[in-house]
Amino acid sequence: MKKVVLAYSGGLDTSCIVRWLKERGYEVICFVADLGQGFGQGENFEEIENRALAAGASKVYIRDLQEEFIEDFILPALKANAIYEGKYLLATALGRPLIAKYLVQIAHKEKAQSVAHGCTGKGNDQVRLEVAVGILDPTLEIIAPVRDWEFKSREEEIEYALKYNIPIDVTKKKPYSIDRNLWGVSIEAGILENLEQEPPEDIYLLTKSPTHTASYPKYLEITFAKGVPTKIDGKLFKLKNLINYLNEVGGQFGVGRADMVENRLVGIKSREIYEAPAGTILYTAHKELEALVLDRELAHFKEMVSLKYAELVYYGLWFSALKNALDGFINQTQKLVSGTIKLRLSKGSCVVVGRKSSHSLYKKELSTYGKEDKFDQKLAEGFIKLWGMPYKR
Repeated sequence: MKKVVLAYSGGLDTSCIVRWLKERGYEVICFVADLGQGFGQGENFEEIENRALAAGASKVYIRDLQEEFIEDFILPALKANAIYEGKYLLATALGRPLIAKYLVQIAHKEKAQSVAHGCTGKGNDQVRLEVAVGILDPTLEIIAPVRDWEFKSREEEIEYALKYNIPIDVTKKKPYSIDRNLWGVSIEAGILENLEQEPPEDIYLLTKSPTHTASYPKYLEITFAKGVPTKIDGKLFKLKNLINYLNEVGGQFGVGRADMVENRLVGIKSREIYEAPAGTILYTAHKELEALVLDRELAHFKEMVSLKYAELVYYGLWFSALKNALDGFINQTQKLVSGTIKLRLSKGSCVVVGRKSSHSLYKKELSTYGKEDKFDQKLAEGFIKLWGMPYKR
């Protein structure tokens, strides 16, 4: 019997895929990646394992990859200020190459000839997983049942699951597709496909409605050491705990929501709802600290690199030579990105209100309009003449 390792989430698609592959003669081995889906509260992986076995899997691997996810994927993206099309902090996109890495490892261990995933043919995740697997082991066959099977809608998948007594959490009334990890939540499908429809509040998993948050603001001080967040309000945190804490606090103040029509890699536009409280807070603080310590030319060039880096992550090119090369540049820029940023969280907003760094390039005596001003304004005339000289005719 042919073996296949399936990237299994426990959701509707992958639960149906287990049965579908088994009906076609495959022994299905499921791989479940713990990327912090429980947001510090713990995911019920025993239930997920039982669901996979009930659907027909012969074996289930569960791996806690949270630390690796943070160190090798989230931190590089944060240092890069990677954000796609100005809104998406790439939570799902960052998880896919890590999942692909372990799909390949388990396939080797089990001597499987194939790997499989539950990504739709319209989405980006199929590209991210398949390109990563292809780079890591081009000999593996990749099976994508959602691109091939007979089901035309999530409603038909629900009927299939019910027919074969496959346990699922989704219903026809709430047919959302949700991906969660430590860095955020991605939500699509269902009523969200109507662009004129405001997202219903019951879709949000991490954040309160800004209209229902506290009337008073919350102040936070985030301390960074060489681009890595280390402290909140002067207290040292392990990165996992720091991210979980900011997800909780940011969520309480409605921070980190995004309602986005984005350009998918496959060429269509789609509507996605994102939640990333911790990501939003850390991105805002990190970017502001860079504005304080990086010189103008480096800061402006890094803006271009950040845009390209986000595209590479979104396009599934995490293991590409260009992304690896950009990591070298980005790490060089982080050597002086140390200091503390004070933020105010209130009614869905995250605003910088204070900055401090021993590497600050801000000089009050040059910027001030007060009596302590040391800027020689007489120099400006000559500067302007030289600067404008090439443009005079």
